[in-house]
Amino acid sequence: MRVAIVTRIFEPEPSAASLRLGTLANSFSESGHTVNVLTVKPARGARTNDADRTYKVRRFPVLRDSSGYVRGYLQYLSFDIPIFFRILFGARRDIFVVEPPPTTGLFVRIASGLRRIPYIYYAADIWSDAAAQTGAPKWILRLVRAVELLAMRGASKIVSVSVDLTERLHEFGVQPPIVTVGNGVDTDRLSKSLQATVTSGETRRESRVFVYAGTASEVHGAEIFVEAMPMVLKTYPDVRLRFIGGGSERDSLIRRVNQLGISHAVTFESTKQIEELAPILRQATVAIASVRPNSGYDFAFPTKLYAAAVCGAKLLYTGNGPARDFVNVELSGEPLGTAVDFDPLSVASAMVELIREEQSIERRIAVSTWAKEALSLKKVSERIVEVASQVVDKEGPKA
Repeated sequence: MRVAIVTRIFEPEPSAASLRLGTLANSFSESGHTVNVLTVKPARGARTNDADRTYKVRRFPVLRDSSGYVRGYLQYLSFDIPIFFRILFGARRDIFVVEPPPTTGLFVRIASGLRRIPYIYYAADIWSDAAAQTGAPKWILRLVRAVELLAMRGASKIVSVSVDLTERLHEFGVQPPIVTVGNGVDTDRLSKSLQATVTSGETRRESRVFVYAGTASEVHGAEIFVEAMPMVLKTYPDVRLRFIGGGSERDSLIRRVNQLGISHAVTFESTKQIEELAPILRQATVAIASVRPNSGYDFAFPTKLYAAAVCGAKLLYTGNGPARDFVNVELSGEPLGTAVDFDPLSVASAMVELIREEQSIERRIAVSTWAKEALSLKKVSERIVEVASQVVDKEGPKA
């Protein structure tokens, strides 16, 4: 097949989407298909390594926000409008795979429809549900929902990352067939990084450090950990909380830390590549994650938990949804971590208890070994390759 993956975010930008799509491109290529990734030029100073890939990456300029992200309606359109013409007048493909935002999906629907080429919509979440948490006006929410439905309904197939998301998509009114392919992380790259850490002798454990590694946006509610910290510090004055990554809530988190007078105990760091993040998770006391409950986004799963499990870290999750089940998965009669209610006291109590229940190196190795097999993103990508093959077989390749 001649496959094009359309996305406004791709490697080397560190994000769950970049990892998913990079692995997917590799899977298409390893299966013998011709792959082009249609994406953006990276932020200034980032190295792409595109020459070392087994597929082609075609990049073009895009607007970025003040933080360097392609985030915001103007930024999205700066990618969407050019991609429309590149699809319309570009090389012939047999199928497109499109990643949100919904505006990109809509432009792909129109352009691919004019050329009578099918596309798959890769649904990792529902953007209009997330937008409802930003305080946007109702007319904008209705517009985002309408655009998202149009983008999805034009797809030959939708691939969903979880059963919960698939159920929400049905409630949302999506009509094309939905295939639940699951989700995971790049266990190969994480494993290589961990092996390098062990080989170099960097196996020390950081004492009493909680790590939040990933995006902190409105739907995540990461401020719950900041609110819990003063209570934890009363018991363990040397405990530390590390936020690694960006997100729309980062500035408000920093302000709240300063208001509470705990800036000595909470640090904010830039987004890191897997190779940098793996040793940090390996050495941390606990990896933490959250999803704000009852926000219409309870189906969401923070993939940062997958990466932490591959690194053998103990897990702490607060919120509702499928992440609670994952954290409570038992391995040798012991859960991977602790899931608690979304309130500061419950979170603080769990943090104190997890410090007391220090996880042995042997346990971390066992968790990591299990996670490498169970949470492989490569297997997810192979399922999507099969879905794409079925679509092309049914609709026929284009001359």
